[in-house]
Amino acid sequence: MRAHSSLAEDSDANAAASEAFKGAAIGAVKYGLPLALLSVTGLYISPVYRALTIQFKLFIQMSGMTLGGMIEADHRLREYEALVRVQKKRERDEAVWQRYETLLEEEVRAKRAEKSRKENAGR
Repeated sequence: MRAHSSLAEDSDANAAASEAFKGAAIGAVKYGLPLALLSVTGLYISPVYRALTIQFKLFIQMSGMTLGGMIEADHRLREYEALVRVQKKRERDEAVWQRYETLLEEEVRAKRAEKSRKENAGR
């Protein structure tokens, strides 16, 4: 089990949190601007919207921004996880290839050494 402060040094968790935070900020803006435009439009067109209290209008605006932040943060986090998954798979594949190349190099050296011994023994 992790200690309480161990997440402070966990670079993977911090990078994922940073990506989610960026997504939340972008989503809040992305959903907040159209809602602000709808709000301004509602002020001029709808007498029902004009009759609402400022607190309820802010609640509607903030609800949309919160929803947008959650949706975009989740989207960005899933993309980040997929990217990390691909990078880790590539690192594992590179390690396998590195071991394979090392094994081949050792075999080639062993064959050359054996060939060299046979040539020296034949003289």
